[in-house]
Amino acid sequence: MHIVIMGCGRVGSTLAHSLEARGHSVAVVDQDADAFRRLGPDFGGITVTGIGFDRDVLREAGIERADAFAAVSSGDNSNIISARLARETFAVSRVAARIYDQRRAQVYERLGIPTVATVRWTADRMVRHLVPEGDVEIFRDPTSTVSIIEVPIHKDWVGRPLRELEEATGARTAYVQRFGIGALPTAGTVIQEGDQLFMLVTDDIAPSVTTSAGTSPERGR
Repeated sequence: MHIVIMGCGRVGSTLAHSLEARGHSVAVVDQDADAFRRLGPDFGGITVTGIGFDRDVLREAGIERADAFAAVSSGDNSNIISARLARETFAVSRVAARIYDQRRAQVYERLGIPTVATVRWTADRMVRHLVPEGDVEIFRDPTSTVSIIEVPIHKDWVGRPLRELEEATGARTAYVQRFGIGALPTAGTVIQEGDQLFMLVTDDIAPSVTTSAGTSPERGR
């Protein structure tokens, strides 16, 4: 893939190296030429000095052949303008923008542009580290809506099909860790002793999912 990144701050430079290490071609755009120093001498991609929502600058970065575009500068306005330009003018299929203002992020999500609402996500993660609420959370998506939690199960679930537990909890299993190895569940997965289950939940159902999984299925009948 060819990926264009607008913004060469700490996020942009880290993202550029991560993508390049995965074998992708990368172009980085920033209006400050000194910012490219963060990329270091080993960076093999393209660097373009200019405004990230200037059509000619984007063309120089290869936007017309780009498979993806990331807007991660420090300015919300610049990020969303460049993201919309990449999507609507150059028809880039995969576009994402970093947005600090949570309310604006929600608006742009409805326009079909995935956003990472930095402040909201960071604040939410800090709260969960400082004031844990019982669930062992493994992952939370950038909109802070969906998370993966480890769900302790009652011993009476052992030997039963995993789909029964999903029906009882109303949640879906992201993966099962068995003998220390993660595996994706299938339609025929049966819960075994020692299994660790990690389920996809939203905040409103997390307590009921934990309660249902921790209750004997016989008692729930």
